[in-house]
Amino acid sequence: MVRVLLAEDDEAIAEPLARALRREGYDVELAATGPDALAAAQGSPDVLVLDLGLPGMDGLEVCRRLRATGSRLPVLVLTARAAELDAVVGLDAGADDYVTKPFRLGELLARVRALLRRNPPTADTVSAQDVRIDLAAHRAYRGSEELSLSQKEFALLGTLVTKAGQVVTREELMRDVWRTEWMGSSKTLDMHVSWVRRKLGDDAADPQYISTVRGVGFRFERG
Repeated sequence: MVRVLLAEDDEAIAEPLARALRREGYDVELAATGPDALAAAQGSPDVLVLDLGLPGMDGLEVCRRLRATGSRLPVLVLTARAAELDAVVGLDAGADDYVTKPFRLGELLARVRALLRRNPPTADTVSAQDVRIDLAAHRAYRGSEELSLSQKEFALLGTLVTKAGQVVTREELMRDVWRTEWMGSSKTLDMHVSWVRRKLGDDAADPQYISTVRGVGFRFERG
């Protein structure tokens, strides 16, 4: 699922825009301050919709700092500053495009789609709910927080997220994660599932992420 980071402190704009983006099929994460936006961007969303008037750190500074780290994250700036000069400054700071407020929703969604066409999400990234797995970089995130996972935990979570919504059998997990044919006992698998759940903050009795399908295997919920 394509991940959109929406950095906007005005709830009257942020909430309806987030709903519209979700209707388009995007996974949307919200940030209401500049520092929060900068931190969330480290989780490598696929596109950033960035208001210039953020508290704590304005959008231009967020963009400059992102580009200073070498980030190529596509950035669509939202600004109430109608002066053309401000828009140019935004692009000079590293933004890819801009929309002035008040904007037409259809235009903004079209600009997001255009950015994604120019910068398609990598096939090496899989996500479900707020969990994202960068398979190439061997990094996993829940929201903006990077998870500290062992090699097997990473492989287990990656397999489950890749097949989110599907039941993955114990046999498949033993084969794909441990590279072995399952011979009956799966205590090691159960232990690793338990460790991954704990690192996700998941509750086995009322799971948000990983559900147990008794007698079969496990399923990562799409949410």
